[in-house]
Amino acid sequence: MLTSAAGRKAIIDMLGKFDPLVKDALTTIVEREDFIKSLPDNPDSNPAESGTEKNSKAPAIPDYGALNEYDPTLVADLITRNQIAVASLKQNIQTKSGSELFDFILEDIQQSKTTTIHPQSFGVIMTGMNAAAWLNANMNEWLDEKNAADTISQSVPNNVTSEMGLALLDVADVVRRHPQVIAYLSQIQSGIKQDDFLDELGKFDGGKESRDAIYTFLNKYGMRCAGEIDITKTRWSEKPTILVPTILSNTKNFEPGESKRKFEQGLQAALKKEEELLERLKQLPDGEQKAEETKRMIELVRNYAGYREYPKYGIVSRYFVYKQALLNEAEQLVQAGFIHEKEDIYYLTFDELRELVRTHQPDYRLINQRKEEFKRYEKLTPPRVITSEGEILTGKYNRENLPAEAIAGLAVSSGVIEGRARVILHMEEATIEEGDILVTSFTDPSWTPLFVAIKGLVTEVGGLMTHGAVIAREYGLPAVVGVENATKLIKDGQQIRVNGTDGYVEIL
Repeated sequence: MLTSAAGRKAIIDMLGKFDPLVKDALTTIVEREDFIKSLPDNPDSNPAESGTEKNSKAPAIPDYGALNEYDPTLVADLITRNQIAVASLKQNIQTKSGSELFDFILEDIQQSKTTTIHPQSFGVIMTGMNAAAWLNANMNEWLDEKNAADTISQSVPNNVTSEMGLALLDVADVVRRHPQVIAYLSQIQSGIKQDDFLDELGKFDGGKESRDAIYTFLNKYGMRCAGEIDITKTRWSEKPTILVPTILSNTKNFEPGESKRKFEQGLQAALKKEEELLERLKQLPDGEQKAEETKRMIELVRNYAGYREYPKYGIVSRYFVYKQALLNEAEQLVQAGFIHEKEDIYYLTFDELRELVRTHQPDYRLINQRKEEFKRYEKLTPPRVITSEGEILTGKYNRENLPAEAIAGLAVSSGVIEGRARVILHMEEATIEEGDILVTSFTDPSWTPLFVAIKGLVTEVGGLMTHGAVIAREYGLPAVVGVENATKLIKDGQQIRVNGTDGYVEIL
């Protein structure tokens, strides 16, 4: 893609939305004198296929452009379609085992592309992103208003990830009423009790009610966990103790009904900002037309931006169903004495596991070798960009006018906040107090339950459209991402200032 002018711009701009340092590193490479400047573009072809004679292996850029027309029912239809597909999968997979199970999973992955990975689905996401970019650019130009879309994005509907954070607040509302349950969960957090704690919970006053609340949460979100794209990672429903510190923090930090208050607060802020922008626009030359265009873009952001989080939820939902079925196969292999433990299958490819189920002949030399390799690989930090010669480029921010000693990053959610830095690398270790600022290497949807308690966010990796940035905007949290070495430069407990409008962090 980098060898044609059109393909180069497309790939660098797309990656830049997810990580600006990747964009800078790639730009550095293509601007070098010894880099292929351009191969002939074919105007009739996809940008990525430009110069097809010499560049036949370049992958095509899928056409996931913005939607031409706004359809208010589209998001609900896409979500319903996915829910029906996952429910059908759960039912149909129960009758499958052995080679038939593996064939069924491969077929289902192909079918899932018509629901989860659908051009219409990407169209909704791109339309929401483009509308937010339009708002930011035009409000800045017309009204000198920075990052207007950040406030407009607060409490948008159909965001399955931010709804998850609020849902755990509702669990805390149930637990908070029962001192015996809180005392018991505190023992869980201390490591005194084991993972079967939900079975034990019913013995306490209010325990059954609390257990039901936790199960309701897990039924909808239990397939999630940190690093959830890796199917072998432990899901919340497999180890619910991971959620206990956050539930206890929520019982301590908040009053009953906080989830509704937070959502309503964000909604009112968004509506107020919309009203203010439209009123100011009407005072300008061509003000009525500007206000009309802006109103439409706000509508697109409000109705489409929340869906950005749904496709991954759909994918992870399906993968957990596959995982449970494959672990059932592994359990049978354990009971028959063919493998030592279920988790041994984590070190096999899909096809290798299929062969093991067929032949009952494991290769433990291979499994043990991969276990050792995995331990080594876990200690590595992958570079953002590496060339075919092995050169690593880190990229940098080309920024001026930063305060002295400020640490540069990417502004992804407006506002300035000061508070105590909590440097946390694993969610289950998080003891958050209201007003803390979360500093971590990266966030994915599993970190969202912590966002309801924090006042700001700093991450080492990320861009405008990564999960942490999207949820920070919806919750109205100032956030700066892509801050290199943030977890090393900032010490736990330090007072810091996060400028989510201009994109930097200061240690106070």
